[in-house]
Amino acid sequence: MRWVLRFLPLLALAACVNPVDQHGNLPEADKVAQIKPGSTDKATVTQLLGSPSSVAAFDPNTWYYISRKVRPVAVLSPEVLDQEVVAIHFNNDGIVQAVDHRNLGDAEPVTPNPNATPAPGREFTLMEQLLGNFGKFTTGEKKESP
Repeated sequence: MRWVLRFLPLLALAACVNPVDQHGNLPEADKVAQIKPGSTDKATVTQLLGSPSSVAAFDPNTWYYISRKVRPVAVLSPEVLDQEVVAIHFNNDGIVQAVDHRNLGDAEPVTPNPNATPAPGREFTLMEQLLGNFGKFTTGEKKESP
């Protein structure tokens, strides 16, 4: 019985550990070092690093390999502990032009535009939203049309 009382604080302390979530998979540094601008092609990059985490939205010749470590903080936004991005830029022939490394220190905050894009239609009041479907329910029986 005494051993239970001795280890109970350790169990309580272990329950308080805040986990770290790993998102993405950053390629190993030695494999990235094998990529030579001017000579390595897309097929070789895919063979070395695998498929990219993301491809640039407006430029299919830019590939991103992204890794991020975050710690959840209750109901708040997670705390970012580390973030790394390897960006590989290809020319139109599919040959590597440049390899860029970015980390959390290179991140820039983005402030959303406070002006919302107006949507067509009208705004409903709270009461209209709550009672809007009142009387619109069906019993599941189909009415025959003449």
